Amino acid sequence: MSSIAMRLFTPLSCVAFAVSPGAAEATPSSPAAAVKELLDVDRQYSADGEDDNIADAIGAMMASDSLMPTPQGNFAKGKDEIIAALKANPTNANATAEWAPVRGGISADGLQGFTYGFMTIHIPDQPDRRAKYLTYWTKHPEGWRARGYKRSASPPGEVSTALRSPAVPTHMLPERPSPQLVDKYRDSLAAREKAFSDRAHDVGLQQAFLEFGSADAMNAGGGSDFIYGNVAISQGVPPDVPSPVIWGPDEGVTVSSTGDLGVTFGFIRPTDQLGAFPFFTVWRRAKQNDEWLYVAE
Repeated sequence: MSSIAMRLFTPLSCVAFAVSPGAAEATPSSPAAAVKELLDVDRQYSADGEDDNIADAIGAMMASDSLMPTPQGNFAKGKDEIIAALKANPTNANATAEWAPVRGGISADGLQGFTYGFMTIHIPDQPDRRAKYLTYWTKHPEGWRARGYKRSASPPGEVSTALRSPAVPTHMLPERPSPQLVDKYRDSLAAREKAFSDRAHDVGLQQAFLEFGSADAMNAGGGSDFIYGNVAISQGVPPDVPSPVIWGPDEGVTVSSTGDLGVTFGFIRPTDQLGAFPFFTVWRRAKQNDEWLYVAE
């Protein structure tokens, strides 16, 4: 079902550093500097892992609380489990990879962000394969680490690898609010994800994807390139009312201390059959009183 496929990136299979990329420093002085730092970190993981097994290369990016959807319908959790899940795929045994982002986004506190782009997978004695990836990042004392990671195939066909305009705040906000305020932001994002599913039940997936997405949103889709914009994304899902699936942030929510960027993790469940499919969605809003809109999934 296309509605399920569009919210899932099936992981196909990224690297130990002598100096950890993006090791914690002062908050960058500008949004442009902050998102450049994160894009450079993403590229550096690729450069340092190009000769490593793809599972170890990806694993090196992971935080202790990382989540990655698997083809088995669950999440691999944490670095060790993610590496094991990747190595369980025989295709990854001798594969290496290189990748580069086409877009990045950053929170106003400079401590969370996302990147997505294209990966080339090299398998001995086989043609190279291309994939699409999405990573949600959090910044730790040791540097940037992936909180969420997923990947899908990118079949042969034309894609654009040009760097797109970043998703950035108007200015950086290094001041940190109280934990209670962060809890409020987290609750609001969890409620928004649930409202997305509820709205799809009332008006169908097509209308809900239109209403809850941003004009610059990305969806991996099933084709060669990403799908861009809430209008195009909505046109790729069925208009059935009610929605044939329901979902919610069952696996949790991570949100920035400035309440402008976050990620939800959960499961999509068909309403007419058993089973569940893991997803994660990146959400963004310009101001704390604005509605959350999905920006990457």
